Formats: sequence, C-alpha cells, structure tokens
Amino acid sequence: MVFPAGGRRLVVYVVYDRRGGVDEYVVHALAGLREHAARILVVVNGKLTPEGRARLEPVSDEVLVRDNVGFDIWAHKEALEHVGAGLSEFDEVVLTNDTWFGPVRPFGAVFERMDALEIDFWGMTDHAREVPNPFTGKGVLPYHLQSFWIAVRRSMFTSERWARYWRDLPEMPSYFDAVLKHETVFTETFVRNGFRPAVAFASDDYPTDHPALFNPTLLMDDGCPLLKRRPFFHWPPFLDRHAVIGRSIIENVEAHGYPVALILDNLARTVPAKVINTNLAMLSILPRTVVVASDDPAALRVLVIIHATAAASVADLIARLAWFPTPVDVIVTTSDASIVAELGALLDAQGARVGAREVRLVPSANGRDMSAFLIGCRAELESGRYDVFVKLHDRVPTRRGRTVVDYFRRYFLDNLVGSPQYIANVLALFSKEPGLGIVLPPPIQTGYAITGEGWSWYRGRGHDVAEDLGIRVPLDGVTPLAPLGGMWMGRPEGLRPLLSKSWTYDDFRDTSHKRVPDIRRVLERLVTAAAGEEGLHARTVLTPEHAGLTHLAIEYKIDQLAVNLPGYPVEQIQFLHRAGWWGIGGAVAFLRMYMKTNHPNVVRRVDPVMHPLGRGARAVLRVARAGVASGRQLVKGGRR
Repeated sequence: MVFPAGGRRLVVYVVYDRRGGVDEYVVHALAGLREHAARILVVVNGKLTPEGRARLEPVSDEVLVRDNVGFDIWAHKEALEHVGAGLSEFDEVVLTNDTWFGPVRPFGAVFERMDALEIDFWGMTDHAREVPNPFTGKGVLPYHLQSFWIAVRRSMFTSERWARYWRDLPEMPSYFDAVLKHETVFTETFVRNGFRPAVAFASDDYPTDHPALFNPTLLMDDGCPLLKRRPFFHWPPFLDRHAVIGRSIIENVEAHGYPVALILDNLARTVPAKVINTNLAMLSILPRTVVVASDDPAALRVLVIIHATAAASVADLIARLAWFPTPVDVIVTTSDASIVAELGALLDAQGARVGAREVRLVPSANGRDMSAFLIGCRAELESGRYDVFVKLHDRVPTRRGRTVVDYFRRYFLDNLVGSPQYIANVLALFSKEPGLGIVLPPPIQTGYAITGEGWSWYRGRGHDVAEDLGIRVPLDGVTPLAPLGGMWMGRPEGLRPLLSKSWTYDDFRDTSHKRVPDIRRVLERLVTAAAGEEGLHARTVLTPEHAGLTHLAIEYKIDQLAVNLPGYPVEQIQFLHRAGWWGIGGAVAFLRMYMKTNHPNVVRRVDPVMHPLGRGARAVLRVARAGVASGRQLVKGGRR
C-alpha cells in the first residue's frame, strides 16, 4: 500500500543512557521527526532522571520507561503491546532508536519518495548478503534492512504474521542475539510471507555492502537524513582497515549544517577518549612560528598553575608566562618553604606580563604536583573565574638516562607552551570549540615503553576510583589517553568529577610498598574520562617537529613488531589477542598460546578447571622460591 495523503504515522523511538539522562542529539532527532509523525512514543531502556524526562516531553507525546532487557528490539515489542489496538489508528509505524545522529539532511524528501511506493515495509539502509556470516564465521548473512530504522505499513502490521512474529520473539541477552535473532531474519521472514520491502538508500548503489558504516559521506550527499554513530566508536583498527575516516565524516556533517557539537558531546560521554581521538583524527599539528588560528583567544580567562621543586628548574617555566597572548593569573605551588622567596622574586620579575600572582606553600609533598593542584588550588578551580587552566611542573622522571630526561622535558613543554605563537594556537582551540575540555600531547613514546603498558597495574584501582567518583565514561582498554607526564590544559568544569571528593594529602601518600597503586598516577589516567563525564572532549596537540619524530618512530616500531605476522594490522592484532599473554616466552607460555590460537574450544572447556589449578601452582612456586631465597640467605649468613 502507498502512504495515503493525510495519513498518520507513529514513531517508536528507543533511548538508552546509562546515567538515565537524555543527550541533546536525541532531542534534536525527535524535533526533526515531529512534523512527520502524528504520534511519537519514546521508550527508555533502564532509568530516566527527572531532568531527562523534562527534555523528552516537549518533543514526544508519551514516554514509556522499561527495564533494560532485550535491547531496542524488545523495547519495540513492549511499545507495540503498549499501543495495542490503538495501532489501527495509524497508516505507518516507524521503529527506530538512538543509534544515529540526525536529521543531517531533511526528512521530508525521503518520506515523500517512500510514501509514494506500493510497499508493505521499508528501511532507511540495507546490508547485502554476505558469505560467510561475519558474526558466526560460517553460513550466510541474509540480505536485510537495517533495524535502526524500519517503517511498516498498515497492510503488514495488521496481519496475523506480524502478530505471530512479535509473540514468538526469542529472548536476546546479547548484542549478537539481537543481530542474529532479529535484524538479520526480520526482512527474510516477511518477504517469504509475501510482503513487499523497499529501501531508501540501497547498498547496490554504493561501493560496499554496508554503506551506513563504510560510506556515510556518500549517503549524506545523496540526501540520507541519518548518520549512524558506529563510524565514530567502532574499533579503530577495523575502521583503519576500511579507510573510514571520522574527520572526513565530521567535515561532511558540518557542511550539511548539522551541529557537530551534539556529536562530540555524546561521544565524550559514551566512548573511551582514545577511541574518539583516533577515529576522529583529533590530533592537531600546530606551528611554533606563526599564528594560524582564526579564533582569538584573548578573551579567555586563563589560570596557570605551576608546581615547583626548585627555583632553578622552574625559572624557564615562569619566563614562558610572558609568551601568553594576554596577562594570565598564576599560582606557583611548592612544598619546600626554603624556595618560596626565590619563587616570588621570579614571579615579580615578570611585571605586568602576568596578572594576579601567588606563591602558595602546600603543607605536604604527598602526591607532589597532583595533590598541590587538586587540593592546594581547589578554590580557584571551582571558582568559575577561569575559562582555561594550564597545569605545568618542573619535575623530571627518575631512574632514567639523561637523554630520556631531557627529551621528556622538551616533549611536554614544546607541545604545550613551546612559543608565543604556539600558545596562541593552542588556546584558540578552546575559543573555537566550546565543548573542548582537555588539550594534551599524546602519551610520550620516545624513551618510554608506554605502548601496551599505559594502565599497567593501575587499571583495577582506576576502575574503582572512577566508579567512586561517578565517572561512567568507558575507560580505554590498553593505554588511556591521559596526561601521563602530569601536564595539560583544560576547562575547570572538566575537573568536576575529580573535585567531587574532598581529597586530603594523606590520600596521596605513597602506598607502593603495600602494593596499592599510587592515587596520583591513577587520577592522571582518569583526567580525560572525568572531562568526558561532563560532555567535554579531548584533543591532542603536537608541534611539527615532534609529530614527525613520533610518527616515524612509531611507524618503524610497528613495522618491526608486525614482520612475522600475516594480514592487515587488524588481523595481526586479533591474532595476538587470541594468543594472549606471552610472558617471557617460556615453553608453558608458548603451549598456552598455541592452544588458544588453534584449539580455542578445548581451552574454553578446560579453563574453568585449569585456571584454579594454575593459580594454586603459582602459589606453590612462590612459596618454593621464597624458601630457596631464605635458604640462600641462611647460607650466606653462616659464611660471614
């Protein structure tokens, strides 16, 4: 049937937010649908805060809150049951969800084109038949309309087959269940029963089988009003394999007039910072010798906080205060009372080139620059007087060679406060992007083995502290995007989760002797996630010199690591992940890797038994080694 003139359309839109809130992109999407729907029913999976409900009510007719089970498919099922016999009042039902941004292009042209077709159901996009099924590794993935947008006409939703489909819908405890038990069978089921499908933007017209993921810019250029979120949060090595460039997508979206800030706000709250930074290519290479930014940072109220351990080592940092485009307020913190006068003289020597200035003696060296920042300068960071803070310090790494120490200092100072022109370019990023919360250099590579080790033993406590602080942004899985050198720029409001706890200097005591990860380093690793919780995204910056050095060094190291591995990088990475931990490459490790790689089903069956045995065996070995060590000490003692 065609959609009749003056027909009535029901839109069922499913929302999920782990906080119970509603992001602005959802409100924008529903507002765009409003003129095309006689009724909008929003189904919320999970909880909904009063603030979230207040945002939904102006752009919907009814809000239904349910338990978060069965994903959006079971939410659609419950919505249809909720509407019940009232469904007969409509000529079309659109089943959709919050997995897309839009309208990027107007809805009207698409509805007008699809309304005229003699069909029973239609999708916005489709997925071609694929062999083997990528989800199972065997069989066939059937051709199907993608389930994020399915529109069904009265001829189909009043049929007995429709009622039976939803009545017999299986449970869907996992995402793969949702794909394999609904999305990939829905189209085939109804086509086999004589119902006529259509698609607004067919994959046959595009160069890939999955244009919603691989060709979103082509879809938008052709008038598709929806942009899937997945090209922004999918696994970066997979997107790299298929040359899906997030920055190009964002530029295309912006060209079509969609407010990009809505995308960045949502991604910051829901996606690990490093994934966003990688997929959207949010590394800015900024020159040191010329101001290229068109946005003027002069109006920004800037607070520079410098932690000092010695007057001689901090003198260069204080001298760089004169490089800021306008006078900045400065706090120099230190736990060494003997250098306060010297620090004051260095500050006073800057004259009118700095605004308000203070040397602040903090009562404890516990936590060094991080405690001095979060505790010693808390009042200023929470005052609302500043748009941007700059956190610097003069400490250098210990137990490292002189060349590594020198490069550490160069790397962070060059890439944050490298010259007057560079500082202006960095600050202009904050003027240009109101949602920018953190600017930092990427984790240092030269002289360090950070790759694969950024979390190290801090991961467990990091998750615990994040939960305690109310940070629900997913944390990066391997190395977090974080100011691991302790220096960065940011908006004070991005620190709210970190400042929500009344820290004391005792909290920052060194507990490494108790095998408890240092809270200072844990909090460093949570900085971007804390900003993300406030909807603020991060951006990395480098000078051209350091960008060239870093890229070439990483390229060479990756080349060496991959030399004995087959396939594309994504396949090499998956192979190594399947093999698991190498340890020191002993016989047991290689046997374990061989079994996990070649006989994974056997490993899954025996792991529940072998894991406790292995843990027990390791405990016995630890006791045995301790006994041997004690014996050796006794022997040595007897020879003295």
